Amino acid sequence: MAETGKQGKTITALEAQKRNKERVNVYLDGEFAFGLGMLEASRLHKGQQLTEREIAALTTQDTVEQAYDRAVRFLGARPRSTAEVRRHLTEKETAPAMIEDVIARLEAHSYLDDTAFARFWIANRQEFRPRGNRALRFELREKGIASEIIDEVLALVDTQEAAYQAARSKARQLSKLEPREFREKLGAFLARRGFDYDAVREVTDRLLKEQKELTEDSDD
Repeated sequence: MAETGKQGKTITALEAQKRNKERVNVYLDGEFAFGLGMLEASRLHKGQQLTEREIAALTTQDTVEQAYDRAVRFLGARPRSTAEVRRHLTEKETAPAMIEDVIARLEAHSYLDDTAFARFWIANRQEFRPRGNRALRFELREKGIASEIIDEVLALVDTQEAAYQAARSKARQLSKLEPREFREKLGAFLARRGFDYDAVREVTDRLLKEQKELTEDSDD
């Protein structure tokens, strides 16, 4: 590996790190120089000569590996958008060129996919706290998702059903109100959730009818 005829340093020790057994501390001329992943360190041996160019290349490569590992850990909590990962690495003071290398590697391994992320985000919202397309579009833009991807995934959303699921619990809370007030309060609730006028009107009509039927049944 060493380049002959150039001034360099000698590897005097290779020691597994105490806190991370997958990493190795490299000592050059008796002093700690840098850390490496186990695979890269396995190519080195005690007494080996390294040129300054090789030392710089190994250090740079390890910095990229650390950034990649940091991104993978960030993705471990939940799916993330490409913009979120890029922002996270920037906050960790990762060099821009290295960030792009990490992003490309994550995409190649299917760890990053903005379309899959957008679908996950919408499915999660619709299951736990339904939102209208307006609100979903805003949230996805905040996550850095491209407009064409947002359009693609929102086209698959059943807005009427999402509005209905969002409003059912609220409608029960408002069941004692007069029809006019029921419509106003439920409509305002759905509007705040980002649903459009047509969805709001249809769902308030549907739930008002259901409330009326329940009342009539209880009176019988």
